[in-house]
Amino acid sequence: MVIPSKKFSNGKRHESTKSFKPTKKPFKKSKDDVAARSEAMALQLEDVPDFPRGGGTSLSKKEREKIYEEVDAEFDADERVSKKSKGGKPKKRTPSDADELGLLFGGLTGKRPRYANKITTKNIAPGMKLLGVVTEVNQKDIVISLPGGLRGLVRASEASDFTDLGIEDDENELLGDIISVGQLVPCIVLQLDDDKKEAGKRKIWLSLRLSLLHKGFSFDSFQLGMVFSANVKSVEDHGYILHFGLPSITGFIEISNDGKLESGMKTGQLIQGVVTKIDRERKIVRLNSDPESVAKCLTKDLNGMSFDLLIPGMMVNARVQSVLENGILFDFLTYFNGTVDLFHLKNPLSNKSWKDEYNQNKTVNARILFIDPSSRAVGLTLNPHLVCNKAPPLHVSSGSIFDEAKVIRIDKSGLLLELPSNPETTPAYVSTYDAAGDEVKKLEKKFKEGNHIRVRILGLKQMDGLAIGTLKESAFEGPVFTHSDVKPGMVTKAKIISVDTFGAIVQFPGGLKAMCPLRHMSEFEVTKPRKKFKVGAELVFRVLGCKSKRITVTYKKSLVKSKLPILSSYTDATEGLVTHGWITKIEKHGCFVRFYNGVQGFVPRFELGLEPGSDPDSVFHVGEVVKCRVTSVVHGSRRITLSLMIKPASVSEDDSIKLGSIVSGIIDSITSQAVIVRVKSKGVLKGTIAAEHLADHHEQAKLMKSLLRPGYELDKLLVLDIEGNNMALSSKYSLIKLAEELPSDFNQLQPNSVVHGYVCNLIENGCFVRFLGRLTGFAPRSKAIDEPRADLSESFFVGQSVRANIVDVNQEKSRITLSLKQSSCASVDASFVQDYFLMDEKISDLQSSDITKNECSWVEKFSIGSLIKGTIKEQNDLGVVVNFENINNVLGFIPQHHMGGATLVPGSVVNALVLDLSRAERLVDLSLRPELINNLTKEVSNSQSKKKRKRVISKELEVHQRVNAVIEIVKEQYLVLSIPEHGYTIGYASVSDYNTQKLPVKQFSTGQSVVAFVEAVQNPLSSGRLLLLLDSVSGTSETSRSKRAKKKSSCEVGSAVHAEITEIKPFELRVNFGHSFRGRIHITEVNDASTSEDPFAKFRVGQSMSARVVAKPCHTDIKKSQLWELSVKPAMLRDSSELNDIQESEQLEFAAGQCVSGYVYKVDKEWVWLAISRNVTARLFILDTACEAHELEKFERRFPIGKAVSGYVLTYNKEKKTLRLVQRPLLDTHKSIGNGEGRKTDKLDSSIPDDDGTLFIHEGDILGGRISKILPGIGGIRVQIGPYVFGRVHFTEINDLWVPNPLDGFHEGQFVKCKVLEISRSSKGTWQIELSLRTSLDGMNSDHLSEDCSNNENVCKRFQRIEDLSPDMGVQGYVKNTMSKGCFIILSRTVEAKVLLSNLCDTFVKEPEKEFPVGKLVTGRVLNLEPLSKRIEVTLKTVNAGGHPKSESYDLTKLHVGDIISGRIKRVEPYGLFITIDQTGMDGLCHKTQLSDDRIENVQAKYKAGERVTAKILKLDEEQGRISLGMKSSYLTSGDVETQPPSENNANDASMECDSINDPKSEVLAAVGDFGFQEISGGRHSGTSVVLAQVESRASIPALEVDLDDIEEMDIDNGQNQEKLQGVNRDEKSKRREKQKDREEREKRIQAAEGRLLENHAPESADEFEKLVRSSPNSSFVWIKYMAFMLSLADIEKARSIAERALSTINIREEEEKLNIWVAYFNLENEHGSPPEEAVKKVFERARQYCDPKKVYLALLGVYERTEQNKLADKLLDEMIKKFKQSCKVHAV
Repeated sequence: MVIPSKKFSNGKRHESTKSFKPTKKPFKKSKDDVAARSEAMALQLEDVPDFPRGGGTSLSKKEREKIYEEVDAEFDADERVSKKSKGGKPKKRTPSDADELGLLFGGLTGKRPRYANKITTKNIAPGMKLLGVVTEVNQKDIVISLPGGLRGLVRASEASDFTDLGIEDDENELLGDIISVGQLVPCIVLQLDDDKKEAGKRKIWLSLRLSLLHKGFSFDSFQLGMVFSANVKSVEDHGYILHFGLPSITGFIEISNDGKLESGMKTGQLIQGVVTKIDRERKIVRLNSDPESVAKCLTKDLNGMSFDLLIPGMMVNARVQSVLENGILFDFLTYFNGTVDLFHLKNPLSNKSWKDEYNQNKTVNARILFIDPSSRAVGLTLNPHLVCNKAPPLHVSSGSIFDEAKVIRIDKSGLLLELPSNPETTPAYVSTYDAAGDEVKKLEKKFKEGNHIRVRILGLKQMDGLAIGTLKESAFEGPVFTHSDVKPGMVTKAKIISVDTFGAIVQFPGGLKAMCPLRHMSEFEVTKPRKKFKVGAELVFRVLGCKSKRITVTYKKSLVKSKLPILSSYTDATEGLVTHGWITKIEKHGCFVRFYNGVQGFVPRFELGLEPGSDPDSVFHVGEVVKCRVTSVVHGSRRITLSLMIKPASVSEDDSIKLGSIVSGIIDSITSQAVIVRVKSKGVLKGTIAAEHLADHHEQAKLMKSLLRPGYELDKLLVLDIEGNNMALSSKYSLIKLAEELPSDFNQLQPNSVVHGYVCNLIENGCFVRFLGRLTGFAPRSKAIDEPRADLSESFFVGQSVRANIVDVNQEKSRITLSLKQSSCASVDASFVQDYFLMDEKISDLQSSDITKNECSWVEKFSIGSLIKGTIKEQNDLGVVVNFENINNVLGFIPQHHMGGATLVPGSVVNALVLDLSRAERLVDLSLRPELINNLTKEVSNSQSKKKRKRVISKELEVHQRVNAVIEIVKEQYLVLSIPEHGYTIGYASVSDYNTQKLPVKQFSTGQSVVAFVEAVQNPLSSGRLLLLLDSVSGTSETSRSKRAKKKSSCEVGSAVHAEITEIKPFELRVNFGHSFRGRIHITEVNDASTSEDPFAKFRVGQSMSARVVAKPCHTDIKKSQLWELSVKPAMLRDSSELNDIQESEQLEFAAGQCVSGYVYKVDKEWVWLAISRNVTARLFILDTACEAHELEKFERRFPIGKAVSGYVLTYNKEKKTLRLVQRPLLDTHKSIGNGEGRKTDKLDSSIPDDDGTLFIHEGDILGGRISKILPGIGGIRVQIGPYVFGRVHFTEINDLWVPNPLDGFHEGQFVKCKVLEISRSSKGTWQIELSLRTSLDGMNSDHLSEDCSNNENVCKRFQRIEDLSPDMGVQGYVKNTMSKGCFIILSRTVEAKVLLSNLCDTFVKEPEKEFPVGKLVTGRVLNLEPLSKRIEVTLKTVNAGGHPKSESYDLTKLHVGDIISGRIKRVEPYGLFITIDQTGMDGLCHKTQLSDDRIENVQAKYKAGERVTAKILKLDEEQGRISLGMKSSYLTSGDVETQPPSENNANDASMECDSINDPKSEVLAAVGDFGFQEISGGRHSGTSVVLAQVESRASIPALEVDLDDIEEMDIDNGQNQEKLQGVNRDEKSKRREKQKDREEREKRIQAAEGRLLENHAPESADEFEKLVRSSPNSSFVWIKYMAFMLSLADIEKARSIAERALSTINIREEEEKLNIWVAYFNLENEHGSPPEEAVKKVFERARQYCDPKKVYLALLGVYERTEQNKLADKLLDEMIKKFKQSCKVHAV
C-alpha cells in the first residue's frame, strides 16, 4: 500500500496516518483536525503514483521512525483523554464500540491494527466496490444483500450498460432475464440517501454497470486465467458476443462441442467467465463460462497489477500476517493487504480457539469481499460457500423459534449460536443488547459454551450466511412477530396509533403495523372515522391479507366473530363451501364478492335471491358482509361462482319440476319484455316467459302477448331453465312437442343429429343456439346460412325457433358446433304449419272471450271441403264478398281464380266449396270451380255421408305419401292446395320453415303444380286439416315408369341430363334432375361468352331443359345440401369432346394481362366483386375502374349487381381462387402468375408493382386517384392511386396556372385525374411516385384550360432543368422557406432558386418572414445561373421600361465624387447605413467610420430606417455599381466639395469589401460563398462568363473569399489616415507594436467571420446535409435541420431514418444532444404518425430506455402542451406523478 509523502505542515503527521490505529474520539473533531485531514488527503492524491505498490514509500527510514513516534504519542494522548468522563470516572468502551466507529484501515507498514475491517452504514461511501447476492428482482429495481447485513438497491437503468450500447433488442427485456435471485454480483456504491420511513437507516443505491466496475481497465489488463464479468451483447450462431463496459474491447463465448449453447443465455445477461484466449489484433477476449472453472480460477500474481484492477469476487491466494482481535490480517498478490472478520472465517461456527487455526504465514484461498478506493482497504472472506463462488445457504426464516440452540462462542459483543436447522445447521449471532439487556461483564457468567438456549430469529444476513437472533422474553410473546407470522383470517389484538380519512393504522404487540381501510372500520359507512376509533385504544381485528409486507385488517363484527371457514386462496374453494365475504361491486347482472388474501368471486343475479324485477342496488350495498355458498370453481382461470341462497333452490322441493318438464301456470303480471307466471306446484314458484317464447311464429307471439291478461291460465309450458326460485318457461309448440328429446347435457348430444332449440344471441361472426338449461351451441357464419354473404341479423332474430344440426361436440373445450343451414336442417314433418293453426285457435279464443257461446259456434257450421250456401254481397277486382244466413260478423270471399267462369251479381245465391277459414279474422275462403264442386256433388249423389267420405279419403291418403298438388290460394304463411288425384282433397302446406322465417319466401302462384308429402290427416291436433310438406315444384305428373327410370339412373360427371328449374337466384339456377338429385347452374355456365346482360332472362321456374354435369358436389355429411354443378353452355352441350378438358379447366391458369369477364355480385365503397366462373372470383379496385374524377364519383352506380364487366388480370391467388383486375390494358407480359407469387415483367424500366404484386404503374400513365392527405405548407398533395400505393403531387404540379393558392378547391377524399411523372426508389427500397394534376400535360387535356394554355405558353410551362433557364428570363414560383437573409423559391418540381434579402423588394423589407410566407406566389427574373453546381439566383425587384433590373440600370454618370446628396435611410446595419438617394432610386453605403468625426459604438441605436439624411459621395464604382457615402460634418462643411478625405480609396475599399471583418458582431460578408446572403445592395454579376468565373473561383479559393494581405494594408492605411485626422503623433516603435497587435486581432476576427459564415451556410440538398453531419456528427442542431429539410420535401420516412441515424451516431456521452433528437422525433410522430398517439408512444417507450426518464417525460409533456393535446397531457402528468413521487419538479408542473 502507499504511504503519504513527507510533505507535512509544521513537521506533524496528519490524521490520515491514523488509519493504523483507531482513534477514541471519532465524533469530536477540531477545526485543525479537519483542515489537516483535508490537506493530507490532497497531498496523498497528488503523490500517489500511477501504479502504487503495497509497502512502497518515498521517505527514508529515519523519517518514517520519527513519524511513527509522533503518531504513537498523539494516539496515547487521545486515549488518555477519552478515558475521562464528566464525573472524572473513566468511560468504558467495549470492542463492539470500536467496530461501530466506521473506520476502514488501509496499507500496513507500521503497527498492526487491532480490528478487522467491517462494512457498516457509517463507513460505507460512494465509490466502494462490494460483492453481493441478489435477493429480489422486481420490475423496476433489484435488491442485493451486502456484507454486514446491509441491503442495497439497483435501479433498472443501472442494471447494465446494455441500454447505452444502442441495441434495440433490450427494449422489452425484463430484469429477471438478465439477473437471477441467488446470483453473486460485483457492484459499486452510487449514492446514499436517508430512509424517510425509518430514522437512522440509509438507502444504499448501487450500480451493476461494468463501465463503472471496470473503469481504468485497458486491454493489457486482460490476462489468461483471470475471471471477468460481462454482459451478453448478442446471441450469434456460433456463440455469444460479450460486453465488458469498455468501448473498444469485445468478448466472445463459443458454443460447446455438443452444439448446445452454454447455458441458454439471453441478451443483456450478466455472466462470469475465465479468459481462455486473447486476440490482441482484433481486441477480442474469449471466455469460458463453465461454473466449475470460474469457481476454481485463482488470480495469478502478475507484475504491474494496480489497486484499481482489484474486483470484488476475485479469488486470491492470501498469506496470514497476524491475528487481530476480531479477525485476521492477510497479504495477497505481493503488494496488497486485507482483513477477514470473525463471521467470514473458514468455519462459521468457530469457538474461542479460532486463533490457533491461523498461524503466521499460513496460506489460504480467499475471495475479495469489498474494496474501498479512498482508504485502500480490502475485505476478504474465507466462507467455504463464497470461496466456491456460491451464496451461503440459510435454512431458517425470520420469526422462527429454536428451543435447542447451542452456544458456540461468547464474545464481548454477543453470542454465537448453532441452530439445529435442516438439512444442515445454521450459525446465528445474538448481540449483547438482544441477549438479556444485562451488562457486558455478566454475559459470560450467564451463558456457557455448549449450553442450549431458546432463541427467536430477528433477521438474516444473506451475504454473511448468518442469522440474527434475540433472547428477550418479550420477543416470544404474541402470535405476530414478523410478516411471515401474519396469516389471512388471523384474529389478534392491535393498538390504534393513527386515524385518517382513508382508514386507521394499527400496531400489533410484536411491533408490526397494519391498515384498517375506511370501509372495514364498521358494518356501515363511516363518515367520521376519528370518532369511531380513538388513538391508543386496543381492539380486536381480523387479518384480511398480507401482500408485499402490507397488512390489511378489518373491524367488521360479522367478519371478526365469524366461525365459518376462511377462503384465502382459489385452491381452497370447493363446491358447497359456505363462508363470509364482503361485496365490492354491484352490477345489473350480479355482484362481486371478495374474500381473504384478494380472492374474489361472482354472484349471478339469479343467485341473489331477488324477487323478479328487483334491482340489486336497492337490496345490497358495497361493503356489506354476506354469507355465500360456492356453486362452481374453475381453478385454472381463477373463477368462483357464488350464491347467496345457502340452501338449494326451493324448486328442488318439487321433484316433478325439472329441466324439460311440462308445467302449467296462471299469469301473474305482464311486463314489456316477458310474462310472469305462477307455476302450479307444491311450493310458491314463479316463472318467466319471454315474449319471443309465446309462439314459434314471430307475428303470432306479438299478437299473443297483446291479448294475454293476468289470471289467464296456460296449460302447457316447458321448463327451459331454473334460476333459483325463478324458472324460464316456453310456450313454443316445437319445443313442447319434443320436450323429452331436448338435450340438457353434453352427453345427450350426438353428431349429425338434428335437434330443436332457440336463438339466444346473435353476433357478427355467428349465432348462439340454446337448448335446455345453459347448454348452448354456436353456429359460425359459414354454417348458419346457405348464402355466405347474407347478414345474420336479417336472417335470424333472438328467440327464434330453429332446427340445429350437431356438427361437432368438443367436451374438453365445452364447445358445440352447429349448422343452421336450411339445406341440412329442413323440417321432416308439418309441425311448423301445425303450430300455426293451433296458435291461431288460441288467439281466436282470446279474442272471443267476451262473446257468447252462440257467436263462437260459427266455426262448427263450416267444414273444410263442404258446400255452404251464401248470398253475394258485393263484387270487386279481387273477387266476390259473400254473406251467410243466420251467421253474423262472418264473411266469405271468392277469389277471381275460383269464380269458375260464372257471372255473379249482388243478391244472387250460390253454393260454394269451403277452402279455408280464419278464426281470428272471421273470414271464409270459398270456391266455385266446377271440378271442385262437381267432384263433391258426385260423391254426395252416391249417398255417401260426410263422415264416410272422410274415412275414404283417409284410407286413400297415407302419411308420408308423395302426391301432386295444385295451389288454390296463396296465403302469407301457408298455401291452400288441392290434390286432383284424390278427389281434389284440400290440404295445407307452409311456405317457410323454422330456420327461414326472416328469409325471403319463394314466390308461388295460383294454379301452380307442386309436389308434396302427406304429413298429417284430418284430426283435432291438425285443426281438422290435411297437412302437407312441400317437396318441389312440378309441372307434370310422373308415371311409374319414369319413377323406375329415375331409381335406375346414375349421375356422373360429363353425362347429359334433363333438369327442371326449381328456383332462380341472382347468380345461379337451382334445378332438380334424375332421382332426387339437386344441382345448380352458375351464371357463367349459361352462355359461351360472359358478356351478355341478364343471362337468366329466358328462364322461368318449372322449365325443363338439357344440361351437362360438369362437377360433383362438395363433400358434406348432409345429402340435401349436395348440389351438382351443371352447365347449359351451347358449346358444352354441342361438343362432347370438351368433357375431357373439364378437370384441366378446373386448374384455372391465368396469365398477367389476360382479359377476363365476369358478373358483378357485390359492390362496396372500395371494390367491385365479380364472378368469373363458378369457382373463381375477381375484385376490381375503385381507382382502377376509370381515370376521370366524375366517373369515380359515380362508382357504385356504374356497377349494378349482375352487370357484365371485363378486365385485365394482375394477380391470381390460386389458394383463394381470387383474381385482381384492372380495366386498363397492361404492357406485354410474358410470365404466367399463380398464387400471387409470379413477378410480372414488362418492357418499361420504370414499372413498379405494389406490395402484393398487384399493380403496374409506368411513367406517363394517366390514372384515377383520390386525395388522401393535403400536406402542410408546400408539401403538396398525397394521392392514393392503388389499394396500398400512394403518390405525391408537387406544389407546382397542382395547377397549370400560377395561382396564389393552388390548393383551393381540393379536399381530402376528392377524386382527381393524375399523370405519373417519375418513379424512383428510395434508400430504404420503397417506391416514390411523383404525380401531376396539370391538365396541360399530354393525356390530361381539359376544355376549359386548353385555350388559356395555348394562348399563354409561359403560364403553363414548368422549367424542369436548369439548362432551360437563361439570365434575365422571367420566372414565377412559390416561396419554400424564408430567413433573415433571404428566401428560397420553387420554380418547378426539380428546380429551386434563392433570392437574397436585397432582391426581395424595391423597398426595405423589415420582416421577411411575414412579408414572404411559405407558399406565397412571387414573380421575378433570373440573375445568375451556375449549371455546374445547379444553383440559381433570382431577383424579385420590379423591372424598368427596358426590361432590365434596377441594379443594372444605375446611371452613375449622373453622379460625381464630392456631390452633396440627400436621401432617406433604407436599412441600418452594425457596419453602416444604406441610403436611398432622392430622385434616383439608387442606394449607397455609408460605412460607420464615415458617419461622424467622433467614434460611434452603436450605429443601430443612433439611426433608424426612414430618417432623412445628407451625405457626400466619396467613391463611385461603375463596374460593380456601388456608391460610397460619407456623413462626417467635416465633409459637409468643407468649402472644397471636390476634396476627398485622406486615404479615401483605402477607406472606401475597406468599407465596401470588408464590412463584417471590421465589426466582429456582423454576420455577413460581401460576396461570401454559395449560400451566404449579400447585404450590400449594389449590382450583381450577370452573364455566362461571370457565372463560369464564379464557379472556377469557388473551386480554387477556400471557404471565404478574403485576402488577408489586402485587408491588412487597407486597415493599416485606414488607421494612419485616422491618426492624421486626430493629430496624434506616435513614435515608430510603438507603431510597429500597434501594427502587430492589429494584425493579430484582424486574423482572429477573420476566423470568427469564417465560422459565422459556415453557421449561416444553409445547405440546399441532401448531399450537402450529409457533408455537414459528417463534419458535426454530435450536433443535434444539424440533425434536426436535416430532418426539417426532408419534411419540407414531404419525405416522412426519410426524416424518420435520419432521426434513427442521429440516435445511433451521436456519442452516448452527449445526453442533451440525444434528448434533443428524441424531442424532435416526438414532434415528427405527433404530426405525421399513423396513428399519432400510438406512434409517439412507441418512440417514447424507446426514449425512456436510453435517456433520463424524467427528462423524457417532461419533454413529451411539453410537446403535448404546445400542440394543445390536453387529454394526453393530463394522462401523462398523472403517470409522472405516480412514477416520480419524490420529484418536486414534477409536482410543480
